[in-house]
Amino acid sequence: MQANFQSLRALFGQLGLPDDDTTIAQFIEKNRINDPDTPLESLSVWSESQKQFLLEARSLDAEWAEPVDELDALLHQ
Repeated sequence: MQANFQSLRALFGQLGLPDDDTTIAQFIEKNRINDPDTPLESLSVWSESQKQFLLEARSLDAEWAEPVDELDALLHQ
């Protein structure tokens, strides 16, 4: 069985955030994480439900795991 993976744009939509390329790029630039040990979920921009979604997406290795990992990598660059 093949898993369905979502895109980064779809992740932003799922989180209730604007999902156009410009806004995503601005979000990433504004919220860069300088400490490699700081988890994505610890950003103060997330609501509690968004934090929970991000944590569950990775822990369950669900269809959202790939775009969450992608966002994490982009924020840590």
